[in-house]
Amino acid sequence: MQKAYSNKKIIFTLIAPGLLMFVFAILAPICLSVYYGFTDFSGLGAYQFIGFNNYKELFGDRNFWMSLRNSLLLAIGFICIQHPLAIITAALLDRMGKRAEGFFRTVYFLPNVISVAVIAYMWKFIYNPNFGLLNKMASALGFSGKTNWLGSGMAIWSVLIVLIWHGFGWGMLIYYTGIKNIDPVLYEAAAIDGADNKQTFLKITFPLMMPVIKINVTLAIISALKQMETVYLLTNGGPGNETQFLANYLYKQAFSSFRYGYGNSISVIFVIVCILATQVLNKIFPKEE
Repeated sequence: MQKAYSNKKIIFTLIAPGLLMFVFAILAPICLSVYYGFTDFSGLGAYQFIGFNNYKELFGDRNFWMSLRNSLLLAIGFICIQHPLAIITAALLDRMGKRAEGFFRTVYFLPNVISVAVIAYMWKFIYNPNFGLLNKMASALGFSGKTNWLGSGMAIWSVLIVLIWHGFGWGMLIYYTGIKNIDPVLYEAAAIDGADNKQTFLKITFPLMMPVIKINVTLAIISALKQMETVYLLTNGGPGNETQFLANYLYKQAFSSFRYGYGNSISVIFVIVCILATQVLNKIFPKEE
């Protein structure tokens, strides 16, 4: 076996499938996106090399900056609202009995196994200004008038609520798995020393969950930047471009407006933002010892 692993031909044969998949599925598309970002390609027919014109237009494009702002707002919502609630919920689930634990784990994760189309149309009915559940509840509580939750001024916050709610199950499940991997002996020792639940969480659970938090926050930021399906089905970026998100705006430019070159320049910026976000997180979170 040692001879086989020291043979260069065998080593190359073993790594070749993964290497080819990386080249053709990741590296080549990124290189093509960079190339087409310097062209006026519409997706069909001939095109010309126009240099940095797409990027010059991009930095003056108000809708692009709005879509980037909305994506960053969603990332902040994930980190500051969804994840603190998810980690607290995971810690509470860990202390429940087996039946209750399994039941609530399923309930919290259920939205993530439902089709995105179903989720979007369900929330459309909830937000409907005429017969929506939200306005009916507000009316029952004594609030008069019909609020257009997906109208101008309210739409972005309504969309953020849906996205934060929909992604809650994944974040909670990752934190729940991380807590389950903590050695129970540590909790037993803390209980013997007289630590209460709050002290146990802050001194044991939270510090030991740092690697999991780092991974989950990274995934949350990437998820916020590439968010598209729910937004497309819920508002398609409207009213105007108020709820436009980065991935949705990229799709709109490349495939609806037939500006494939411009869409690829957006995708290049998208990749750069993801890399920068990852580097910032590596600086913020301490290295795992």
